[in-house]
Amino acid sequence: MKGFVTNIEKATLENENYRQVLYTGMSSQLVLMTIQPGDEIGSETHDLDQFIRIEAGQAVVTLDGVNHDVEDDWAVVSPAGTERHVVNTGEEPLRLGSLYAPREPKD
Repeated sequence: MKGFVTNIEKATLENENYRQVLYTGMSSQLVLMTIQPGDEIGSETHDLDQFIRIEAGQAVVTLDGVNHDVEDDWAVVSPAGTERHVVNTGEEPLRLGSLYAPREPKD
């Protein structure tokens, strides 16, 4: 099958896995994550751009040492080469979707 279609909000809210790959294309990957209270995604730096959409929960997202408080309906863009860290600071599971894509030349 070429492409992928889903109700992303429903899929994210129903996901119970720490990491679940929904789709991998030739130049992008769609991943769901559920992070339990107090848990975190360790500090990472990717060679790819990353878009994160928070569907439920609260977190602190750190981008290159700058902390950002985020919650339901927030989005985070982490460009290639950015050190990124996510910590669930809430009392409920943090549920998010993430899209990884290669760098594009600037306009």
